[in-house]
Amino acid sequence: MRICAVIPAAGRGTRLGSGLPKILTPLTDSETVWSILQKKLAPLVDHIHLVLSPEGEQAFAGYPAQVSHSVQPAPTGMGDAIFRGLSVWSNYDAILVVWGDQVFVSADTLTRAIAALDNPRHQAVLPVTRMATPYVEYVFEDERLTRVLQSREGDTTTPNGFSDVGTFLLTADGLQPAWQAYLQTAPRGSTTGEINFLPFLPFLSAQGWRIQPLEVADATEARGINTPDDLDFFRKLYKNP
Repeated sequence: MRICAVIPAAGRGTRLGSGLPKILTPLTDSETVWSILQKKLAPLVDHIHLVLSPEGEQAFAGYPAQVSHSVQPAPTGMGDAIFRGLSVWSNYDAILVVWGDQVFVSADTLTRAIAALDNPRHQAVLPVTRMATPYVEYVFEDERLTRVLQSREGDTTTPNGFSDVGTFLLTADGLQPAWQAYLQTAPRGSTTGEINFLPFLPFLSAQGWRIQPLEVADATEARGINTPDDLDFFRKLYKNP
């Protein structure tokens, strides 16, 4: 199965106090968020597609042959970012979405997710981990994903509930029409005002897609780089592996 990794990376890094796009944030003297993600993904996928802000596009000096990019003019949500790359990833059998700040997702998790994808149509693999206080919680009932609870939208999550690790593997066939159908009825977030990508997953489940959870033992994989504290944590982690 041919896989295109899609990295939504239009974040501007302003909360990190950096003038650089978040994905180009240095973690060591020689490594950035991008260089670490690229090294993990390149051996596992057939292509990598970056979705960048206009500033991010200007900041990248060049792209390896295995990497393409598109531009998200305004930060209007992860779903919009993913589908900016439609003309590229629709040529592959599946897309492996990894958030552009999810630097600690492991090669083992990525490899196990790809191995679990066994159907060329209407399947998604969702790596999840137990969190003491999940920021996002995925609720499964009778082997179906029925709800996604989001703290940032005012939802109350369950202690020790399943959260994602910023990684989503979906078959490409039928994905774009499903997204268009979802947009017809999807509510905007009560706090963010965005049409969020995460509730698209239970929508797919209700349409008959198989959303397969894949449990990840190390909850650190769920931590992205959103604040200066997160950045300091990962800089120390990569300095002292």
